[in-house]
Amino acid sequence: MTLWGWLLLSCLLAYAWKLAGYFVPASLLKNPRMSRVAGTMTIGLLASLTIVNALASGQSLVLDARLGALAAAAVALLFRAPFLVVVLAGAGTAALLRLTGWN
Repeated sequence: MTLWGWLLLSCLLAYAWKLAGYFVPASLLKNPRMSRVAGTMTIGLLASLTIVNALASGQSLVLDARLGALAAAAVALLFRAPFLVVVLAGAGTAALLRLTGWN
């Protein structure tokens, strides 16, 4: 199968998965346990995407400026800084680390 075939298949599967959500009974969605599971899955997905984007380059793990930026953003979050300050702390740290040679 060509790349376009795989792309169209993945689009079709994503659309079917979203469409299947409309057929979930409302009583199941109102269940408090289901709300907790959905919230936990969202947090886990976001955390895993963050770690993969911060530590992976292709098929290998790397320690570069992205890890420092993530650490600076985490410290800003610990001090309950506003979101814009968290983003600026991470971006500024990444820029400084890259300036010093941490590619």
